Amino acid sequence: MLLQNMEDIIGNALLDYQAGKHTEDITTYSSLDEVDSILLPYLFRSFDEMPRLEQKALELAKGNVLDIGCGAGSHTLYLQNKGLNVSALDSSKGAMKVCEKRGVKKMIHSKILDFEYFKFDTLLLLMNGIGLAGKIIDLGYFLKHLKTLLNPNGQILLDSSDIIYMFDKDEDGGFWVPDTGSYYGEVTFTMEYKGQKSSPFEWLYIDFNTLKKVCKSNGFNCELVSKGKHYDYLAKLSLSV
Repeated sequence: MLLQNMEDIIGNALLDYQAGKHTEDITTYSSLDEVDSILLPYLFRSFDEMPRLEQKALELAKGNVLDIGCGAGSHTLYLQNKGLNVSALDSSKGAMKVCEKRGVKKMIHSKILDFEYFKFDTLLLLMNGIGLAGKIIDLGYFLKHLKTLLNPNGQILLDSSDIIYMFDKDEDGGFWVPDTGSYYGEVTFTMEYKGQKSSPFEWLYIDFNTLKKVCKSNGFNCELVSKGKHYDYLAKLSLSV
């Protein structure tokens, strides 16, 4: 599977940091010709170190919670310490081991699209977790699967970014987006850590208006909870009556 190497890279990096062997961070390469880093200390952050959008999402979490793509488990641990019944889900074995070492009580080692056994009151998709959908054409299928995991009055809390700002502005102040036939928020990434490189994988960034349209056509209400400082936002999805 294309994601396997990526998952191993993330898991290995998290395990190194947990063991006090942090010598480098994860380097990412994207189809937008951007080279960036995932800073490992940031994945182990406390509530006070989280962006306000993440803090707001955790404050809104209720009932039985599923933290999708939990990584090192920082969001799970905060909710667990608040007394919520929260489960941490990730497809990375390394992430699961780190969560266990950090004290996470309930863990699910699975890809989200393969998981179908329980229902929850809150699904968390933080750090642009909606990116797991990969492409805009697959977002409807992704949302329909999430619907099967929600209790009737459940909610999905997700943050994402409108990456239109990464494109050049034209003379009228608008943004010039190349006509590639694809949604501009579809990005192909490759990760590298300690000489190991992943296979390319797709990741989706979605602007709020587009998200709202896709949600409506798939049986969800979509509410803008709050905006961040730089084209990012927190949205709340609930089942349409």
